[in-house]
Amino acid sequence: MRSIFIFAHPDDEFGCYESIRREVLLGHSVGCYYLTDGGYGGQPTEPREKESVRVLKRLGVATSAIWFLGRMHNIPDGGLPGNMLLAAKALMEQVKGSGDVAAIYVPAWEGGHQDHDAAHVIGCAINAQVRARDGLWQYSLYQGRGLKWVLFWVMKPLRINGPLRTQSVSLKYRFVYLRLCLCYSSQWKTWMGLFPFVAMKLIFFGHFYLQPASLNACVRRPHDGLLLYERRRMACFEEVEKHIRQFVQDYGVSAKSI
Repeated sequence: MRSIFIFAHPDDEFGCYESIRREVLLGHSVGCYYLTDGGYGGQPTEPREKESVRVLKRLGVATSAIWFLGRMHNIPDGGLPGNMLLAAKALMEQVKGSGDVAAIYVPAWEGGHQDHDAAHVIGCAINAQVRARDGLWQYSLYQGRGLKWVLFWVMKPLRINGPLRTQSVSLKYRFVYLRLCLCYSSQWKTWMGLFPFVAMKLIFFGHFYLQPASLNACVRRPHDGLLLYERRRMACFEEVEKHIRQFVQDYGVSAKSI
């Protein structure tokens, strides 16, 4: 059996460390796929890739099962919504013929980053083809519901996305995961904002959360009010939604509400 983890950018794996470790322990072949080049603002992509490879190897993922499809197909960081068809076809090319799929994990539909939401939809479309035995699951990274300016919540699932599946983390692995979060030195500015909240979540609560995912949920805004990527002026939902609708039509997946 094969378990598939879909990421928009290198370092997004922090949102599902425990899921990766558990899938490896189950003996499943874990494949990790990055759908953009991670080169936001013109930064070099190689350091980010090396950091994620180092982290994933420590979680038990084989280097040969880590694919940077975004770089391979020139999909820019921040531009996944406009390249969804290209990314989905590249991903499906890797997934097909690789055996039955146990589970698929995708970034949550939460409005934190437009690439995360686009990756969510792509994962739903892939699951419509391969039908993962143990389901399609979404993991929260960050979102800004109810906040202002550029403030955000970290690893806080939106209740509207469905029931929570709680993954309790042992004390040992809470600190293992915190050490892994310190591996992303090329993204130190980003992690200055992320790390305190991830540390608090792990040390004091010791949980990761998953929620079921469905393409039908993607017809609505992730939450009320301005989305984080709208407040950061990175994209607007209407434009992202337009790309999603075009992708659903072109890729040939079906969602009654779309």
